[in-house]
Amino acid sequence: MASTTLLREPPALVRIRQRPWLVPLLVFLLLAQMAAVMVTTAVEQTPTIDEPVYVGTAADYLHAHEVRYNPEHPPLGKLIVAVGVALADPHVDPRFTGNQGALGRHLLYGSGNDPWDLMLWARLPVIALTLLFGLVVFFFARDVAGRAAAFVALALYAFSPDVIAHGSLATLDVPAAGFLLTSAWLLWRADRNPRLYLALAGLALGAALATKMSTLTAVPVFAGLAVVALWSSGRGKALAGAAVVVVSALAVVWISYLVVDPRLRWSPAPGEIPSTHGLRGLVVDLLPVPESYRDGMRVQFRFENQPWQGFLFGQVYTGSRWYYLPAALLVKTPLGMIALWVAGAVAMVSVARLRRAALYVLVPTGVLLASAMTGSRDLGTRYAVFVPMFLAVAAGCALSLRRVWVTWALVAFVAVSSLRTFPYYLPYSNEAFGGPARTHLRLHDSNVDWGQDLGRLAEEYRDQPMWLVYKGAGVPSYYGIEASDPLGVPAGRVRGLLVVSDSAAAKATGRLAELLRTSRAVDDVGHSITVYRR
Repeated sequence: MASTTLLREPPALVRIRQRPWLVPLLVFLLLAQMAAVMVTTAVEQTPTIDEPVYVGTAADYLHAHEVRYNPEHPPLGKLIVAVGVALADPHVDPRFTGNQGALGRHLLYGSGNDPWDLMLWARLPVIALTLLFGLVVFFFARDVAGRAAAFVALALYAFSPDVIAHGSLATLDVPAAGFLLTSAWLLWRADRNPRLYLALAGLALGAALATKMSTLTAVPVFAGLAVVALWSSGRGKALAGAAVVVVSALAVVWISYLVVDPRLRWSPAPGEIPSTHGLRGLVVDLLPVPESYRDGMRVQFRFENQPWQGFLFGQVYTGSRWYYLPAALLVKTPLGMIALWVAGAVAMVSVARLRRAALYVLVPTGVLLASAMTGSRDLGTRYAVFVPMFLAVAAGCALSLRRVWVTWALVAFVAVSSLRTFPYYLPYSNEAFGGPARTHLRLHDSNVDWGQDLGRLAEEYRDQPMWLVYKGAGVPSYYGIEASDPLGVPAGRVRGLLVVSDSAAAKATGRLAELLRTSRAVDDVGHSITVYRR
């Protein structure tokens, strides 16, 4: 039987079996190329919209040792960013008294620090964590379907444009998703050594809860997976295992706040925290977490109640559309990756030896995606970045359908599609939708233009006067951009270069829409900023 299996594998995989040292080498090479493109991306991009808030809050943790800003997100993700901030050792202005948005801009541009240097250091811990999650993908897929499947899974992860794009930023999406993936993998292993793996799974789940509150949806799912893992040992042990996972997770949440401030001080400004009623209010009041966590949940509920404006396939709308995330993933996922996701999911459901693993891979993905689809903010696939992480594991199972060469050909197609977009990973879209140069016609915000190309604009148009509508957190004047606001003067005075962030152009109304109608596009910068001539 073993020889038959070898004959069906490509010669390269046979050689891997014969030379065990090739396994760590190939894993290293896949992760090394991922590291190279992420670091390059991190070096070249100016701060995205959310990053200054997290970097500023991280610096405040280090100096004030108190939770004062950004309560809507728990501390752990920002503590990870704080590792890089501490190594950069920026000057922090103790007299600053503004809000969290102004905090980050002041730290980067108003305190004598070098924003290029500081942002790179802040991003490096997230890059390192993203690479570690690649190892989780590899070992999870290996446990489920074998070594060849592990290489397929790791290759898809390492070439995923969404994972590369957001894993290169000092943000919270990839860390939260990766901790969930790690928890699912440890729960899968729990039937081998429950005492070890259940507690570790709970700690990983807690790390997700202590990074983003949206991961609270995963708690009942992962508690259920703990029950499944121990069901054969008896109902009592299964329920006790679920309790271990939940208690361990809550312990991590408390520890993350205690690391910032052992006294757990929390004094929000009057009116900063909204009141929450009904079922949501009951859940918030009963959840055994620090008060600042509960207040952060109240802030998140306020965000969910706001009428956000979306943009999908050229249409601007107010509110949310339940199919937004699936549609956005269809645009922003390599075609070969989509095919392997489908094949892997079919394999996990149809192949008897893989069905149990489907509970740990497909069920969390489905529940988390369904939860994210009910959100009110149609602002990007980063809200579903767990999909390419979990489904990379599923895709490895496609080899079980005995289409080995087809599987590897699709992996190669994914790699080529990903490398072609380098270093513009945020605006990636697949070939069926025209590639990254046309993403702005269908999507906006963190899907394409998150303010990341201000530095590139400065390099290409340095010392050239321009009219600028920029959607981002950077300060144009710092980069030497001589810009005026075209929206505050009569349209007839706007002559020469008109430069507009694609997210602003996507939802343009009034004066800006009039200016765009009477202008001619002559260039694009990073596939996120369009330059017009008037």
